[in-house]
Amino acid sequence: MNVTELARRLRVTPQQLLAKLPELGFDIGARAIKVDDRTADQIYKKWLENSRRERLREQLVRQQNVGAREPGAPKTDIKLPAVISVRDFAGRMNLPVTRVIQQLMKAGILASQNERIDFTTASIIADELGYTATAESDDEKEMEKTAEAEDRLKQILTSQEEATRKERAPVIVVMGHVDHGKTRTLDAIRATNVMEGESGGITQHIGAYQVEKKDKKITFIDTPGHEAFTVMRSRGAKVADIAILVVAADDGVQPQTKEAINIIQAAKLPFVVALNKIDKPEADPNRVLGQLAEAGVTVEEWGGKIPMAKISAKTGQGIDELLDLILLVAEVEKERIMANPDARAAGTIIESHVDKGEGPVATAIVQNGTLRRNDWLGINGVAYGRVRMMRDWNGKPVEVAPPGTPVKILGFKIAPAVGDIMEVPEDPKALEQKKAKTAKRQVVESLTATKIAPAEGEETPEKKTLNVILKTDVLGSLEAILGMLEKVKHELVAVEVIQKGLGNVNESDIERAANSAPSVVYGFNVMVPTAIEVAAREKGVEVKKYKVIYDLFDDVVKRLNELLPQETVITELGDAEVAAIFRTESGRMVVGVRVKTGKLAKGAKLRVFRGEEIIGEGMIENLQSGKSPVKELASGTEGGLSFSGKTKLQVGDRLEAYLEESKVRKVETFR
Repeated sequence: MNVTELARRLRVTPQQLLAKLPELGFDIGARAIKVDDRTADQIYKKWLENSRRERLREQLVRQQNVGAREPGAPKTDIKLPAVISVRDFAGRMNLPVTRVIQQLMKAGILASQNERIDFTTASIIADELGYTATAESDDEKEMEKTAEAEDRLKQILTSQEEATRKERAPVIVVMGHVDHGKTRTLDAIRATNVMEGESGGITQHIGAYQVEKKDKKITFIDTPGHEAFTVMRSRGAKVADIAILVVAADDGVQPQTKEAINIIQAAKLPFVVALNKIDKPEADPNRVLGQLAEAGVTVEEWGGKIPMAKISAKTGQGIDELLDLILLVAEVEKERIMANPDARAAGTIIESHVDKGEGPVATAIVQNGTLRRNDWLGINGVAYGRVRMMRDWNGKPVEVAPPGTPVKILGFKIAPAVGDIMEVPEDPKALEQKKAKTAKRQVVESLTATKIAPAEGEETPEKKTLNVILKTDVLGSLEAILGMLEKVKHELVAVEVIQKGLGNVNESDIERAANSAPSVVYGFNVMVPTAIEVAAREKGVEVKKYKVIYDLFDDVVKRLNELLPQETVITELGDAEVAAIFRTESGRMVVGVRVKTGKLAKGAKLRVFRGEEIIGEGMIENLQSGKSPVKELASGTEGGLSFSGKTKLQVGDRLEAYLEESKVRKVETFR
């Protein structure tokens, strides 16, 4: 095609076309007359694309001028929520959305009008555009409300008149190291197999159960034993009256055992040691009791004050003795384990999630009063709903829940947070009505990016980041997984949770992952609909589903290790002088050498020096001492050396030998 014809199609002169082509990446010459059809087609498409880009740039500049403010003009105050879409953000500033997108791009943030940005980002952009942003939701007030509610619960539990206080079921928390048999111990206590419902034999969520011994009810909270569940275990200790520390007689005290001891001691909980797996041939009780004593736990058998039962959760040995010890400790702590069953109910939320069929659902331990069906539910002085139905730990509907009872509650308008203090109000009308801001707070929790990266003050400009999108079934699992990821420490790689939330993997998760490579979507105990799987394949997004938390964590660590570059370690061996040349071939020489320092080793690499200048490199193929092949030549010896390399050696050249090894770096974890 003629250049003139192409210029006419593009509505420019041939001179303008030829002058512009180098900028577009086409070098056909300043005096070209013709261009082949394929190149002409590429030029045409590129020209139109560039023209569209220039028109957009001009439009942005015009809109920028519209939104521009006088230099030195006072800034306008605006209030922003913790998370806001770019479109709403622009609307609050009365600016075109393209103007805001442009400013975000200047800050290195690529975001469409429907994407959400956090308050920190929005406040910075607002400041650049002449606005001063302040937080719309007052998180400090919410925290104060929570603290007030906790204080009020303590006051409720301690201020009941003696005449109204009655003995209630003690709440027991079972703690210890992963795989030491906590769930199996509970299983033996309740004579009910709960382990089949758990993946990999590990408890994934806090569950509450109730048993009866000597006509007395005992409530158990089963907490996951993995170190990642620190928050959940602490929460379990917060609502419990007595703890059971399960330690395996064959494995002894482990890091998570020490952590459980610290939590129990910090909560000032009376506790009982359950020495499990006592039936195993490799069990060594005395060694374990010595380790416990070193950790600050001396049992009665060793002259201490901590009761201990030797049990086998597998065979049922010692379980009755353990329950007797719990009742004995409960009797000693009787004054603390009392409540007023006639009062308005108060307790703590220990699990919370949104069920597809039942809506917002929460499990609570009633710590004072009696919870009844149709009671109003208040949390931190805010109306959260009404008890529509209650189920006990067996799933059977119940009408009332006396003190010390765990119940699953249906009827919440919005799922409360784990750890919230639940109260039945004296006057339901006095409760603050549930507003949209609480729902927004949940959106914040699910969408605000979490950087699992450097410690404070640590600079990591060259870190490679693995972007993770995390969806779980319940809030407890989400907290636990985030807690695990925070344990990952490395100077070259990091994990960033760019999106998190509860519920099934959806289209938004796939879109976010596709725009944030390298990234992976993890679903824990949730579904991935077929349509979403198809969309993920089309966009090249990897979606991984797990039911065991540490399997998910292992996959994250594996991916981080793949991002790590190999570290090259050089070990200097020694140096030698070329004393004679015996044979010269293409790319190979046989020479006589005199080892000056260190040693030479078969397979080592060589640097060749002539005078003070390095002239080449090579490798030692073989070494010979006299007529015998050897693997090494030591300092002060002479021998033959088979040299592999392009450099032509001469008598007097100095050879420096070294070993070069590629060392695989590993991400540090707590496991």
